[in-house]
Parts: sequence; structure tokens; C-alpha cells
Amino acid sequence: MFVFLSKVLDLLLSPLSWGLLLGLMGLLLRRRRARLAAGLQGLGLLVVYVFSLEPTATGLQRWVEADAVSTYRPDTVYDAVIVLGGAVDADATERSGLPEYTHPVERILRGYELLRQGRARQVLISGGTLDTRPGALVEADILAWQLRLWGIEPERIVLEGRSRNTRENAVESERLIREKGWRKLVLVTSAAHMPRALGTFEAVGLKPDTLVVDVRAHDWHLRGSWWQPRASNLSAGTDVLRELFGRFVYRLRGWA
Repeated sequence: MFVFLSKVLDLLLSPLSWGLLLGLMGLLLRRRRARLAAGLQGLGLLVVYVFSLEPTATGLQRWVEADAVSTYRPDTVYDAVIVLGGAVDADATERSGLPEYTHPVERILRGYELLRQGRARQVLISGGTLDTRPGALVEADILAWQLRLWGIEPERIVLEGRSRNTRENAVESERLIREKGWRKLVLVTSAAHMPRALGTFEAVGLKPDTLVVDVRAHDWHLRGSWWQPRASNLSAGTDVLRELFGRFVYRLRGWA
């Protein structure tokens, strides 16, 4: 049920889906309500076009990242750095036989840097899989594999591979942190994800410092080809809408 609902929400929170749905409604109504049909099709095209523009994508990205703040203290040696999953392309990893990543790869890079610099004694990698196939790759295992390839000692790596969402990241991590007796913690995740992640960890009783990575918002000026639609802008806007909906659901459920 969890996997099914996540796929449905991915579909419903996509402006591309909205545009296609409006276009389909227009096609179905074109014989009975020609003017309404034309209006729906035009609206569908407009939705896709607007969300494909750089100003729209940039504005949404700045909005979702506005509350992301790093409280990381460079003069502190942390008991553990908590690295949240969401950066692994499991299908590509399965095909290539090596760790393959999506754009939030900065999460594991920053965690690695803290370990190498001696700013964190250990790392807790939290991330499971939505793949229900037997033997499916687990993200925490892939990230641990990567750290070992980079020379991090296995005894410094603690894995949590059961979680499938941010709520489960926090719940499962809290259990391990309590067992280990860690006190000084720093949480690493993407800027867009940090407000919800921190709120979720605080809701289970943890008070980690934060290290914001994967910042996507940038300054934008009315120049160049801002009016040209690009698939990358459409994808970025869709990711923001998913995150904003996630925050709404987490607050509604009392998870953050």
C-alpha cells in the first residue's frame, strides 16, 4: 500500500500530469462542448509551459529552501553524522555494478568529508528501499560500500536500511542512536528536505545540528532565454511540489 500510494502521489503532484489530464478532458469534450474543450486544452498547455520556465522553477526552489539553515559547528567533533538516503539510482547501480547517483549526491560527499576531516567519529546512514523484489538493493548498503571504497573504516559505518521515508528515517535512527549512546549529532540532507527532516527528527526526541547540502536555488535575472521551456525546470518544480505536500502531510499526521 505504501509503494502504491507513493506512485499515485508522484503522478498527481506533477504539472505534466495536470497538463495531460486537461488535454485529455478537452479531447473527450470536443464534440459536445467545443469551446470548453479548447479552453481545457489551452489551459493544459499553459500549465506545462509555465512550470517549464526558469522563473517558475527558481521561485519554487527558493521558497522550499528558504527555511533551511545550517547549525553545523566546525569546532565540534560529533559522535556521528547522520546521512539520509535519497541520492542513489538503484536501477543504474544494479546495471553498472558500481554506485550510481542522482543529484542529491552531496549528502554522502559531505558525510565523507566530515569523517575524513575527523569532525565526526562515525556515520549513521539511513535509507532503505521501496523495491519489494527479493534481494533488491538497499540504499544504506550502497552508500556504505561507497564509503569503504573511499577508505572509511567499516567500524565507523553504522547502517539503518529499513526506512522507506523521512518518518522512518527518524524512528529507526533514534533507536540506533539511543543504543549507541551518541549525544553530539549532525544531520546532513538536501536544503529542500532539511526543514521537514529536522522537524521529524525533533519529533522523535533528537536535537541534531544541521548541515545543509544540495542547494538548488539561485539568483535569477530577466535575461537570456528565460522564456524557453525546459524539461529540467519542469522536473525541479515537480520535486518542490512533492516536498511541500510532504510537509503538509507530516504536519497533519504530527510527524514533524
